[in-house]
Amino acid sequence: DLLMTERTLMGHSSSTNQQLEDHYFGAIPMRVLAFMQDLEYEAYKLGVPVKTRHNEVAPNQFELAPVYEEMNLAVDHNLMVMALMKRIAKKHGFKVLFHEKPFKGVNGSGKHCNWSIGTDTGVNVFSPGKTDEENLRFYAFVVSTLRAVYKHGGVLKASVMSASNEHRLGANEAPPAIISSYIGDQIADALDEIGSGEIAKMPSKRGRRVGIPQIPELMFDNTDRNRTSPFAFTGNRFEFRATGSSANCALPMIALNSAMAEQLMEFKSRVDAYVSEGKDTESAILAVIKEFYTDCKCVCFDGNGYSDEWKCEAEARGLDCETSPPKIFDEYLTDATKEMFNVTKVMSASELEARAEIYWESYCMKLDIEARTLADLAGNHILPVAMDYQSKLAFGVSKMKEILGEADFKKATTAQIEYIMELADLISKIKGESKELIAICDRISEYEPRERAIAFHDEVVPYLESIRESSDALELIVDDQAWPLPKYREMLFVR
Repeated sequence: DLLMTERTLMGHSSSTNQQLEDHYFGAIPMRVLAFMQDLEYEAYKLGVPVKTRHNEVAPNQFELAPVYEEMNLAVDHNLMVMALMKRIAKKHGFKVLFHEKPFKGVNGSGKHCNWSIGTDTGVNVFSPGKTDEENLRFYAFVVSTLRAVYKHGGVLKASVMSASNEHRLGANEAPPAIISSYIGDQIADALDEIGSGEIAKMPSKRGRRVGIPQIPELMFDNTDRNRTSPFAFTGNRFEFRATGSSANCALPMIALNSAMAEQLMEFKSRVDAYVSEGKDTESAILAVIKEFYTDCKCVCFDGNGYSDEWKCEAEARGLDCETSPPKIFDEYLTDATKEMFNVTKVMSASELEARAEIYWESYCMKLDIEARTLADLAGNHILPVAMDYQSKLAFGVSKMKEILGEADFKKATTAQIEYIMELADLISKIKGESKELIAICDRISEYEPRERAIAFHDEVVPYLESIRESSDALELIVDDQAWPLPKYREMLFVR
């Protein structure tokens, strides 16, 4: 399954995985360090600047961070590094897995797209300023970004959604599949102040005195520590955290840049209208900042994005809470999305329709491969071993009956008989569901792309999960020496 689909379609969780956090806070293993140093050297030879390497939370999970660059170049370099990783990993006896969730029960993998806008003179518009003019610019761009996320959160989610990233989003280790933005109390308070017509100051850090003369003022970092937010302000940029590890970062960046461009065009149009009515430029900009923030304030959320309460609240706020990838891809076909890409002259309606169809087709093909691979594994690997073990147990029980006689037989073989019955139930269930799974895949193969994708999500995915559950139960019963697949404890802790 790892070879065919890049994720484990079955496999019971190891008793030890990431709960001790010993991998995250430990030293990089020497074999991995040698690989990463080799990778960095080859990246530098190609002009790709990388600066950070460290362990991540899951066993055998690691992170590489590049130096920020102009967007087109950064996206190209990201794809080059992925190709380098695969090639260099072979030299070191490794296999790099880019699937967002290769192992169930431990953290998946993703990419954080750190996004900011600079002027032609090198000024970062998301850096808080020291003057009123600089702060005015800062808040104008922040509210334009928030409104872009609010107006086009659906297409932003569609730009990062896939059959593989579906397993990661909302799985208590990655952002939820509800696009919201964390901006922090300080910026939120400042934007509320602007409603009164003042330009709020934005110090880089906020301090607090503890009332003891000998202890100086404590300074608190202004940047985001809410790791559950999919789109967070982090000091001088926004961080889009929902992108999957196998994704091409160009897709979410196209959507984000287009949404932002549309909002900046509207911002300028409104300011020009106020100026033509006689307002001075500063008052006009403040008025539009207030209007934009009032319009999109509901997309700001600083709480726990994993909680069930947030899901209910997000729905009440009118945010997009859809989690089905085939339906999320519909966002490419909405009037708002078509208008956005048309106004910015990025994509035509026919190009958007083509993209949506490609995403539906890709989703179907990946799930069809997973379904047929799982059925093959179940029929050719799992069931024969389970039935063989069942036969051995039955043979042992029959021999014990001959030796012990009827009186002591039942008491002595209670556990064995329970295992035999449990094996029989699981074998029968896997056999029946595998047959039904393939029948569904064959039946829906003639559907139109969107309907087929929805059928895969609604009908096939539950079978994948059910067969896996039964197989994982067999893994705990069948003799370890006879089990045909490597187990999680064997794969995740190889150094």
